[in-house]
Amino acid sequence: MFELCWVNTKTNKGEVIIMEITIKARAKINLTLDVVGRLPDGYHEVEMVMQALELHDTLTLRSQEEGIAIACDHPQVPTGEGNLVYRCARALQQATGIDRGVHITIDKRLPVAAGLAGGSSNGAAALIGLNKLWNLGLTREQLMEIGVTLGADIPFCILGGTALAKGKGEKLTPLQGIKGLPVVLVNPPMGVSTAEVYKNFDGAKVSHRPNIRAMIDALASGDCRGVVDNLGNVLETVTLEMHPEIAIIKVELLAAGALGVLMSGSGPTVFAITTSQEEGAKIAQRLTHRGAVFVTSTS
Repeated sequence: MFELCWVNTKTNKGEVIIMEITIKARAKINLTLDVVGRLPDGYHEVEMVMQALELHDTLTLRSQEEGIAIACDHPQVPTGEGNLVYRCARALQQATGIDRGVHITIDKRLPVAAGLAGGSSNGAAALIGLNKLWNLGLTREQLMEIGVTLGADIPFCILGGTALAKGKGEKLTPLQGIKGLPVVLVNPPMGVSTAEVYKNFDGAKVSHRPNIRAMIDALASGDCRGVVDNLGNVLETVTLEMHPEIAIIKVELLAAGALGVLMSGSGPTVFAITTSQEEGAKIAQRLTHRGAVFVTSTS
């Protein structure tokens, strides 16, 4: 689950009223990603092991009488109805009939359109935070049911931790994970369309599919080497062909000392698992010419 950083309250005739909540919205990576077929609605059917990271954006939600207002200083993040946070807040209002308002400030640290579920994570944080701010009392499962109507990654972002995801990514089974596993992220300065990647995916071009069972077993036993050996993402067959520099980043990360590397989601971000945070920092220094670089860990 998300971590509530702090809650400011006031009292009114003995009733405690929540006025402001600050909440972390964590990034995610895919330790494995396989496309296993097509669903009746035409979407690709996937099976993947998803992992939350310590790296996060921070959302501050302040109660107001009415309306939904979004503020963010990142130039690529819309602040109106085009923002997923706005749509999640509106969906929660519609689902519960509540007419209270909120002002949400997004302190953006995660790169945009990076394959790290930054938008979905922000939307999930909004649902969790508003559930508390507005004293709605919804369960996690109810929040996930609302979230999935807006994005397939939102249920996992509400769940957090480590999970096996199926369907469009919304059918989740929590897994035993390895917390504190050091991770380096390299986000090159390019845009990748997830829709275009899936449109161009051809299963016949996949020579090696990830062994998801082996990954789950490695995680359950705390076997870092097993996790590294079973990293796999079939979407690399598309994105690396469109953007060869991603393959170069993978090679450079391994040459710098990473234990294992993989593109996250549809890209373009590449992550590396390292032996320690200190080693991760050294590797990160060698990749700064490739874009935005982050040193973090699994959560």
